[in-house]
Amino acid sequence: MANNDTTTLWTSLGRLAPQLRPMMWPLIWGFLSALAASAVALAIPQVYRSLVNTAFLPGNGAQALWIGAAVVLVLGILEAGLIALRRQFVLVPVTTVETRMRTSFYRHLQQLAVEFHDRWGSGQLLSRAMSDLNFMRRWMAFGAIMLVVTALTVVIGVALMFSMSWELGLIFLAAAVPIVIFGYRFRRSYGRVSRKSQDQAGDLATTVEESVHGIRVLKAFGRGQEALDSFASQAQELQATEIHKAKSLAIFSLVVSLLPELALGAGLVVGILLVSEGRLDVGALVAFFATAAVVAGPVESMGPLLAMTFAAKTALDRHFEVMDAVNTITDPQSPASLNQVRGDLEFRDVHFRFPDSPNGTDDLLNGIDLTLHAGETMALVGVTGSGKSALLNLVPRLYDVTSGTVLLDGTDIRQLPLAELRRHVSVAFEDTTLFSHSVRGNVLLGAADHPGLSSDQVLARALEVAQAGFAYSLADGVETLIGEEGLSLSGGQRQRIALARAIAAKPAVLVLDDPLSALDVNTEERVSDRLRSELVGTTTLIVAHRPSTVAMADRVALLQEGRITAVGTHAELLAGNSHYRYVLASLTEEPRDLDSDPDDELPDDLGAERHAPADSQAPKGARA
Repeated sequence: MANNDTTTLWTSLGRLAPQLRPMMWPLIWGFLSALAASAVALAIPQVYRSLVNTAFLPGNGAQALWIGAAVVLVLGILEAGLIALRRQFVLVPVTTVETRMRTSFYRHLQQLAVEFHDRWGSGQLLSRAMSDLNFMRRWMAFGAIMLVVTALTVVIGVALMFSMSWELGLIFLAAAVPIVIFGYRFRRSYGRVSRKSQDQAGDLATTVEESVHGIRVLKAFGRGQEALDSFASQAQELQATEIHKAKSLAIFSLVVSLLPELALGAGLVVGILLVSEGRLDVGALVAFFATAAVVAGPVESMGPLLAMTFAAKTALDRHFEVMDAVNTITDPQSPASLNQVRGDLEFRDVHFRFPDSPNGTDDLLNGIDLTLHAGETMALVGVTGSGKSALLNLVPRLYDVTSGTVLLDGTDIRQLPLAELRRHVSVAFEDTTLFSHSVRGNVLLGAADHPGLSSDQVLARALEVAQAGFAYSLADGVETLIGEEGLSLSGGQRQRIALARAIAAKPAVLVLDDPLSALDVNTEERVSDRLRSELVGTTTLIVAHRPSTVAMADRVALLQEGRITAVGTHAELLAGNSHYRYVLASLTEEPRDLDSDPDDELPDDLGAERHAPADSQAPKGARA
C-alpha cells in the first residue's frame, strides 16, 4: 500500500498526468483565463497611480477622472468575464476525468479477486469511489489552477511593488520568509491528519453500512444502543481529528494573514515618511497599497489552497492504493477454449489455503481427488469447517488452488478465459445476494440464450423450477423492486430467487452451496423434485447440510480433514462408513424456516385464494 509519508506531493499528483493529458488544452485555457484575470486585477492599481498623479493636478478637469473610472469599470468587467470563462473551460474536462477515474475504479474492483474484498471494508471502498474522487474533481477544477495562479499573482504583485518602492517591497517580502518556513512544517503535519481523517471517514461509512444491513439482528437482539455507542465513539474520534485539522489550518491561516497585515502597517509608516521626504510620489504610494490589497487576497487564500492540495494528495494516495492492488485471478496469456462443454469436472490433487492464512498453517484442502461425470449430481458432505464451501469456490475461480488442478472436460480451468468459464459454471450460495433491482432483473442477471425461448419464458421456467411463483403475487409482479440485498423478501424467498437465477443461466456445471437451507420441509421437497428433473444433463456439485438434500444426489462425496475419504451412493456410504453416519446424524431436518413465506405451508388452492383479493395494499418491494 502507498503511504502518505513516503510518497511526495509531486509523485502523487504526477499520477494524474495520464488522466489529464487528453483534457490538457481546455485546462490550459482555463489556467490562462484565471491568470489573465489576476493580471487584470493587478493592472487596476496602476490606473489608480496614473489617476492620482494626473487627474488631481491643478488645471485637470473632471474628464480625466471619468476616463479613469471608466477604465477601472472595464477592467473589472473583464476580470469577472475571465473568471467565468475559466469555469467554463474546466467544467467539462474535470467532470470527465472524475467519471473516467470512477468508472476505472469500479471496473478494477470487479476484476479484483475475492480475497481482496475479504480484506477491505465496503465503506472504505465506497469513500474512495465517491468522496475522494469528488474532492479530486473540486481540486482539479479550482484548487490546482488557483494555487498556481495565486503563487504567480503574489510574485508578479511583489515585483510591481518593488518597481514602485524597493524599500516598501523589502518590508512586504520580509513577511514572506516565516510564511515559507511555517508552510513547510504545515505541509507535513496537515498531510498526516488529513489522511487520518479520510481513513476514519471510510471506517465510519463501513459501520453505517454494516448497521443498516444488519438492522434486523440489532433489533432482534436489542443491541441498538450498543451499536449507537460504538458509532458515536467512532464519530467522536473523527470529530477530534477534524478539529485538529481545522486548528492546524486556522493557525496557518492566522500566520499568512497576520504577517502581511503587519508588513502593510509598517509599510504605511515608512511610505508616508518617504512621501514627506520627496522620495516617493503620492500616486505610487496609493498604487503600492492598492497592489498590496490585491496581493493580500491570494496570500490569505494560500492556506486553504495548500490544505486542499495536501488533502488531494491523500485522496489520490487512497485511490491508487486500490488501483495498485494486483488482481491475482486473471485470464491466461494463451487461453484455451471449449467448443462444446460436456460437464466433466475433476479435482486432481487440489490443495488450498486462504491467501491471508498465517505461514505454517495447514492447507484447508489437502489433496482433493474427485471426479464428477457429465450430467451427474454429487452431494458434498462433511462436518462444519471441513472446507466444503471453499472447494465449491474453486470451480468458478473465485479463489485459485494453492496447488493441484481443477479440470473441466479435461482442461485446466486456469487455461480458460474467466468470462467463458463463468458462462459454463453457475453458482447459488447459501448466503444469498440479491440486487436493488426487479425480480426479473435478478433472475435474468446471468441468463444464457435459450434457443426458441423468450426472456419471459426463461424467467417463468426458472421461477417454476425454484418454486418461486410467489414473485407473481408481489405488488408489481416480477417487475417489483425487491430492495437492497432483497431484504424485503423472506430468507426462503431470497434463496429461491437466487436458485432461479442459477437455473436461468443454463450452465454445464451447477455449483450449489446448500441453496435450500432457508426453506421449510414441504417447499424443499417440491424444489428438490423439480431440480431432479431439471438437472438431468447438468453436472451438479451441491453442499448438503440436510439429509433431504443428500437424497437428490446420484453419488455422495465425504470430505474429512481436507481430503475426500469416501465416494459412493447414499446407501453404500450409510452401510459401510462410520464417519459418514456420524456426519449424516449431525444433519438436522429443520422443521420450518421462521422467515419463510407463510403461503408455503398452504395447499396450492388455499395459497391461490390468499393472493386473490385485488385490493391488497402490500407496499412495493414487500413480499405478498
